[in-house]
Amino acid sequence: MARIAGIDLPLNKRTDVALTYIYGIGFSRSDSILETARVPGGVRVKDLTEDQVRQIRRVIEDQGRVEGDLRKNVQMDIKRLIEIGCYRGIRHRSGLPVRGQRTHTNARTKKGPRVAVAGKKKVRK
Repeated sequence: MARIAGIDLPLNKRTDVALTYIYGIGFSRSDSILETARVPGGVRVKDLTEDQVRQIRRVIEDQGRVEGDLRKNVQMDIKRLIEIGCYRGIRHRSGLPVRGQRTHTNARTKKGPRVAVAGKKKVRK
């Protein structure tokens, strides 16, 4: 069982894909980590030696924040935006899209399920 950055990596996945299960690591960063650690990406996690796992762990620690530290920093950034009252902070506080997306007909994920308004009828064309 390979445990890196507090995450149990799935054993049957290729190493380059399995590393993306760690928050803050995508495909390109996973490739660079494996290249630096000199571990082939096509090897399954269950086939990794203990030395290879240790090398991957060391590279991830050297390259920067992942998992808990990164999540904490993102939340602190959002909290700072809310506190200074900038436009992005107001959008975060209101639960609306932050990056300029349309909200008239979309943004249901961020706004939540539709709420029926009493007395409003549908207009048929």
